[in-house]
Amino acid sequence: MPTILHVVGARPNFMKAAPVYFAFREHPSVRQVLVHTGQHYDRKMSDVFFDELGLPEPDHNLGVGSGSHAVQTAEIMVRFEQVVRKENPDVVIVYGDVNSTIAAAMVAAKLGIRVAHVEAGLRSRDLTMPEEINRILTDRITDWFFTPSSDGDDNLRAEGVAADRIFMVGNCMIDTLVRLLDRAKRPALPGLAERYALVTLHRPSNVDEPVMLTKIMKALENISTDLQVVFPIHPRTRQRLGGTRWGSPDAWGRLLLCEPLGYLDFLGLQKNAQLVLTDSGGIQEETTFLRIPCLTLRENTERPVTCEIGTNQLIGRDMDRAQHEVGRILRGETRRGEVPPLWDGKSGERIAQILMEKLVGLECAAGN
Repeated sequence: MPTILHVVGARPNFMKAAPVYFAFREHPSVRQVLVHTGQHYDRKMSDVFFDELGLPEPDHNLGVGSGSHAVQTAEIMVRFEQVVRKENPDVVIVYGDVNSTIAAAMVAAKLGIRVAHVEAGLRSRDLTMPEEINRILTDRITDWFFTPSSDGDDNLRAEGVAADRIFMVGNCMIDTLVRLLDRAKRPALPGLAERYALVTLHRPSNVDEPVMLTKIMKALENISTDLQVVFPIHPRTRQRLGGTRWGSPDAWGRLLLCEPLGYLDFLGLQKNAQLVLTDSGGIQEETTFLRIPCLTLRENTERPVTCEIGTNQLIGRDMDRAQHEVGRILRGETRRGEVPPLWDGKSGERIAQILMEKLVGLECAAGN
């Protein structure tokens, strides 16, 4: 019985892994092992997602917790190697671009176990982003590449990856969104207005620099004069705001700040928003599928398809432009956008089918 080992560690991984895990349930000849590295260890950032997505309790929780990139990556590698030696998988599937992704891929590759990368080939061309380093390095040691869009295929071919190892399967995050969209309702947040803008921030370039964070908060305050601004606060962002005047509820005004939300509550907020301001890659994809205007507070994106045919606009660090674009959106002056090819809720099924064919091929080759 072949063994598939899935590795997750942070919230975006859970939404990508769930459709693949469920798709393999249709193949009873396969044994699945689910490993949670514990990179996101707060219940609001982790456990609640398992509950809402319907994923089972992980077979292994490495419990690595927080730390510097080096410490966290190294700790995952040390603990994950023990699991791999115990489970002896035929394939290790890694998801996205977090520290858990590269750590698990390196362990598997060095032990001679095949690596499948879901969401392969994405590139921002910005090496100041830890995620970009993780993407590039993971794709150097991956065996099978599952891309969400054609730009991923192009990037991998340009880097010398053989075409027969690249599979454009669509976007697994959208699989999860499609499956759960009807269950996602407007959350009962006290003070939530009928019309609002939704904000998420977590990248160091935005929340770790006091000057930039202050510019963003002033812009949000200005936007809130025309439209309520709802801001579920990432733990690191809340810590940074503590040193500013927005650290006190008395200064919030029409800024509705709240705790991080579970997947269904956040999706309910997102699908009912007038617009979204974010620095998250996954939210660029979800808003494109939902046809919600998205302003991304970054200079670049590893998901250009969301800008080319979706609803996303790169704003960079220009908060005057952000306020201008909010005005245009509220006046109905921006495009509605289209959903990229294969973002149809069936990406997990495609991945499972391809990997089953690969595993059968390996067995036949070994038999000969």
